[in-house]
Amino acid sequence: MTDSINILGIETSCDETAAAVVADGKIVKSSVVASQAKLHEKYGGVVPEIASRAHVESLYPVIKQAIEDSGLRADQIDAVAIANQPGLSIALTVGVTAAKTLAMMWEKPLIAVNHVHSHLQAAMMDAAELALPAVALVVSGGHTSLYDCESALDLKLMGSTIDDAAGEAFDKVATILNLPYPGGPNIEKTAKNGNPKAIHFPRSMLDKDSLDFSFSGLKTAVLYHCYGQNMKGQSQVSKMTPQEIADIAASFQAAVIDVLVKKTKRAAEKINAKTILLGGGVAANSALREALEKMANSTKRTLLVSPKKYCTDNAVMVASLAYYKYKAGMFADLTLEAKATVN
Repeated sequence: MTDSINILGIETSCDETAAAVVADGKIVKSSVVASQAKLHEKYGGVVPEIASRAHVESLYPVIKQAIEDSGLRADQIDAVAIANQPGLSIALTVGVTAAKTLAMMWEKPLIAVNHVHSHLQAAMMDAAELALPAVALVVSGGHTSLYDCESALDLKLMGSTIDDAAGEAFDKVATILNLPYPGGPNIEKTAKNGNPKAIHFPRSMLDKDSLDFSFSGLKTAVLYHCYGQNMKGQSQVSKMTPQEIADIAASFQAAVIDVLVKKTKRAAEKINAKTILLGGGVAANSALREALEKMANSTKRTLLVSPKKYCTDNAVMVASLAYYKYKAGMFADLTLEAKATVN
């Protein structure tokens, strides 16, 4: 037996079926992800029933591959970790059922992980030390949240979205602009050829001290720009030049990033943060990473960002966070259930 703590992580919260084995919270022994992007592409978004069926079909081979790639035997796995919240209930249930079954069969501890919190663990994994206090920003398709981060296990919510998450806004605007799914990467790609100052889209900052987010108004502004005020006209996108579409994408992206950076700075000032953490699918956006880096440098703070390969949903972050729960003896029992929202 090895002296390391080897944890099998499982992730099925949305449209990625993933499993990974991580030792001691930092050493990635394997990581397998089966993407469903092609299945959902024609719908322009994730269809829960399709996602659930795909998880059922993919999960066993994904777990089997992750264990084989790790070079470990099943009896060398010390615990089974599962992201059981938040996410699509019908998708989460597939992973939770599998994790409980394996934990029972192998007689190993079961560890429940918050999917959103695990996105931040991806940003902390490679850090030699975490200078505290820290502000943590999670930006994904379903979540835009700010946390006061005292440790991997001590996260206090400071603010979150009151309507569309940033990633959801990216997807919806991509649909308006007739860009392929997934929207985030295609908005970013298109925006590289655009002028971010071509159109002044609104920045919703809410109250002067608010740390919450709202992107619904921004999405609507893009819609009106393309269809005309009050939606009385037809979409003009098909008549636009590639440059005009690029300018809209760039201006929209700039508005989102402007809000994210200003709110993060506001949160950092509130708790006098020494470190800023960034995780989640939208954290892969290069323009966002650059803008936060510039803000962090100008305010003499350290920015820790998830590696791009761990920004989208994966099981490495689940297994990594679970290590700290393992050390703290924070285990779940076989009554564990999937939860669509954070409890």
